[in-house]
Amino acid sequence: MAFTNFGRDRVRSIPLAQITVNPAQPRSQFSEEALQQLAQSISTSGLLQPVTVRENGSGKYQLVAGERRCRACMLLGYTHIPAIVKKCTAKESAVLALMENLQRQDLDVLDQAEGISRLIGYWGVTQEEAAAKLGVAQSTLANKLRLLRLPPQVQQLMRQNALSERHGRALLRLPDEKVQLDTAQLICKKSLTVSQTEQYIEALLTQQKKKKPTRLFICKDIRLFMNTIDKAVKTMTAAGLPVQSAQEDQGEFIELTLRIPKEPQQRPSARPA
Repeated sequence: MAFTNFGRDRVRSIPLAQITVNPAQPRSQFSEEALQQLAQSISTSGLLQPVTVRENGSGKYQLVAGERRCRACMLLGYTHIPAIVKKCTAKESAVLALMENLQRQDLDVLDQAEGISRLIGYWGVTQEEAAAKLGVAQSTLANKLRLLRLPPQVQQLMRQNALSERHGRALLRLPDEKVQLDTAQLICKKSLTVSQTEQYIEALLTQQKKKKPTRLFICKDIRLFMNTIDKAVKTMTAAGLPVQSAQEDQGEFIELTLRIPKEPQQRPSARPA
């Protein structure tokens, strides 16, 4: 996606009260402990990097990047914050916000997946094209997006308990949502590692396969069964078993009688010429 010419970046001191959050912000959770640490760092060393905003009309500004820095400054009681004012559209702002956050290592894996999904929508591209734009392997991108197939309750558990992407990919192997949720709850309760989770799910799948009921073939046409029996009788007769069969129509059912000798019939040996 081509951005408009931003021109020279301008740093201003902007009132925090006039800054609104970016609706495209991919980060859904902010650690209070991490914010306190950032606030302490800003208090000690100052704000080393200004936030980025765009003008939003009527003297208001919308964040492009830097929500954590804004929150930390608010914790410190600051009323103003240094900001770079970018001249960009709402769509360009959304893309910039997503790109900036996706480059951070501490972004929640599900927030990453949702951010990538939004970018694909903004760009109107395929997964392969999005992977090229983001500089990642297509398989890596696809694996992250697959996590969004997990039920909302499972995603919530993953966020609350900081489960990894590999935990989520293992849960996706399970066939239905209830089993996924039950297993996710067990993982969190017992603090299972990725390896333990994969072993547990493999054992669970193996157990389910053993319990899988055998499908019964039901045919409403009795003639197919009668033909099968006739073929079996002919096969046994050809093998030396003089099978006797008889059937009688009893109205609501057919009575079938088979007499099968326990020993095959001895065929007479050929007389010498």
